[in-house]
Amino acid sequence: MSPAKKRTRTYDPAKIRTAILAQFGYVRQAVRTLTPEQLARPTRLGDWTVRDLAAHVTMAVETVSRNLDRDEPAKAELTLLDWPFATAARAGDIADGTRELAAANPDLDALYARTEERLTRRLADAPGDRLLAARTGAMTLADYLVTRTVELVVHTDDLNAAVPGLDIPYDRQALAACTRLLADALAARAPGGSTEVRIPPYAVVQCVEGPRHTRGTPPNVVETDPLTWIRLATGRVAWQDAVAEAKVSASGERADLGGLLPLLS
Repeated sequence: MSPAKKRTRTYDPAKIRTAILAQFGYVRQAVRTLTPEQLARPTRLGDWTVRDLAAHVTMAVETVSRNLDRDEPAKAELTLLDWPFATAARAGDIADGTRELAAANPDLDALYARTEERLTRRLADAPGDRLLAARTGAMTLADYLVTRTVELVVHTDDLNAAVPGLDIPYDRQALAACTRLLADALAARAPGGSTEVRIPPYAVVQCVEGPRHTRGTPPNVVETDPLTWIRLATGRVAWQDAVAEAKVSASGERADLGGLLPLLS
């Protein structure tokens, strides 16, 4: 029997807007403390330095303001669950733009201040159903803002990994939205009801074709914490490594998700 059609998850637009501004503020405060030596450190993102990564965070947020400045497209082209699978094609352009932005803005705090002011001002009266001409495809502002939680949380984790002791905090709503969107993307990639993926306290999804679980303990269960899940979904950590290090518990013959990950790369 095929699994019942799942309802699309909804997000509180006001909470998402608050979460984005809060997470961006946390990153800005941390970047302000970085020394020249720390800014020159390598990251786990190819040849990007910490300075490049810090500049990229502003780029990821500035796209909201820039897209609001553009003419509104005629119709939506992308749903929220389409977005994770539409990002890889732009990786080269993003890398080039990031390096140019970092080189052109030696004063990172000034860059962050301009970006934050623009975002706050543009969001003040922009309706959630306003369509944005995003490069991945036209989508509503409300949906696009959820994708920004992914950008901010993932790159907060990248910065924390690159600079020991930096310890940028995670806004709870931003972390929750990021976790849920990536969990739902897994369920969209591998629809089914045979495997339950648990990411407490934020998400539980069922996925993978096979016998559908109806009651009691599911025969196939995967469980992990939010940051490990986000690292798996974005290719920061390999499935086999996370299992070997006991960052993931996986039981059942359909509990190996290694072939489905990463979702973003």
